[in-house]
Amino acid sequence: MLHNAPMSSVLLIFIDGLGIGARSPHNPLHLLGERAAPLAVFADQTTEEVWNGGRAARTDARLGVEGRPQSASGQTTMLTGINAPLLRGHHKQGFPDQPLRALLHEHSIFVRLQQRGIGPNTFANAYTRRFFEERPRWVSATTVAVEAAGLPFRTLDDLRAGRALFHDFTNSELIARGEEVELRSAEEAAEMLARLAIEHRFTLYEYFLTDRIGHAQDMEAAQRTLEQLARFVRQTIAAVDLRQTTVIVTSDHGNIEDLSTHNHTLNDVPTLAWGMGRDLVAERVRSLVDIVPAVIELLTA
Repeated sequence: MLHNAPMSSVLLIFIDGLGIGARSPHNPLHLLGERAAPLAVFADQTTEEVWNGGRAARTDARLGVEGRPQSASGQTTMLTGINAPLLRGHHKQGFPDQPLRALLHEHSIFVRLQQRGIGPNTFANAYTRRFFEERPRWVSATTVAVEAAGLPFRTLDDLRAGRALFHDFTNSELIARGEEVELRSAEEAAEMLARLAIEHRFTLYEYFLTDRIGHAQDMEAAQRTLEQLARFVRQTIAAVDLRQTTVIVTSDHGNIEDLSTHNHTLNDVPTLAWGMGRDLVAERVRSLVDIVPAVIELLTA
């Protein structure tokens, strides 16, 4: 009967600083070849089809505003469906300021889903003890979006129990800081993310090592990280039920796809989709403004 049918779900993997670049020696995705699948989308591609039956939508991160796209305004747009740079008149780098935080508090995807009675929803990232003990003055757009909806923040205890992932899903950074956590493979981390996605209508996971490495122009680290990230995405897709779940991968601006510069690029970003809603995403998304409406449409169809 209809009321016993499984409910649709969406897993959104946000990769900071991943654009659509050229096939060039400055693009680590090009140099990796098949090892970069499913993340590799290039400027000269003429098809929307991507790895393993997924679909790609070229996504405008410039949003009609002069200058280089930046994290705070791009992420706010991606998480609210409102063109934050156009509203502010400029791109905003780093962390969201008060006007952007106000947009997130009123319009974030988590708030909008709550208003429609859609849930449970979650942010899969774990926060360290320092975040709770020494709350930083400046926090990310994702943090503001989670807080706006009153959702609980996941902790390192959750991570140890397999209920959360760090932004470095291998836990290498945590181990280097002296935290007592286990090193995880990309595949082990993907299985944990897939379990969270199964338990929630909407799940968001943020990964931002790509942006950091892009600014550093470190080709060796870029290839190593992107290959590991591609393994993570591949296993996540394999571990969820694509008849019920739509997996979306997107970004806020370009960076790591062109290591000839330490700046963000002007490139479009890829929005990649697998699963039941892949066609809707490919047809609906043209800019970062379209991510939230697409997610809501998938969860209310």
